[in-house]
Amino acid sequence: MSSTELAWFKSSYSGTQGDSCVEVAVTEQAVYVRDSKDVTRPDFSVRRDVWAHFVDFAAGA
Repeated sequence: MSSTELAWFKSSYSGTQGDSCVEVAVTEQAVYVRDSKDVTRPDFSVRRDVWAHFVDFAAGA
């Protein structure tokens, strides 16, 4: 899937200054991640179950 076809979003904790953020896009098969400061750089994707495990780990669950 092309990154231009994805619906990218940033965390509600992101400021409006455009600094140090990532954007994510979610599809049925994967979660895509990219650098919001330079969207021309390649994004990467992980399976949804792997992303859920990462979020649980980051949240301290």
